[in-house]
Amino acid sequence: MISGRYRINFVYEIIRRFNDMKNEPMIPKPTDAELEILSILWDSGPCTVRFVNDKLNEIRPVGYTTTLKFLQIMTDKGIVTRHADGRTHVYTANLKKENVQNQLLEKLMDAVFGGSAQQLVLQALGNYRASQSELAEIKALINKLEGGSL
Repeated sequence: MISGRYRINFVYEIIRRFNDMKNEPMIPKPTDAELEILSILWDSGPCTVRFVNDKLNEIRPVGYTTTLKFLQIMTDKGIVTRHADGRTHVYTANLKKENVQNQLLEKLMDAVFGGSAQQLVLQALGNYRASQSELAEIKALINKLEGGSL
């Protein structure tokens, strides 16, 4: 049996976590396949199933019905919205690209890099050859951060 003090601490922790969850916006976590579809919608705007399927087939073979099923599941999850345009359905991303990127980056940074932004950036720059324009953007961001204007 749990003693009174530990029971109170346990209940307090559950309440704290529940309150934390209420204050955080719930962003559905897209799967890898759903991220591919979201990327198409972010780049192209509202799209038909046929358009999304054609774009996916530029990467790898995907059946039309598979794409349709994914879009239906994503609609049920609230990741995309479906609008009827005559007999055609047009899908729009409900999630902002920046929000999904931030969510995935935080998860990656915590899970793989122990919460260290430094380790994440060093690994990324060490394994990927950044262009001069990308390096210039990185330097500009560092200058903003050092100046405190971000």
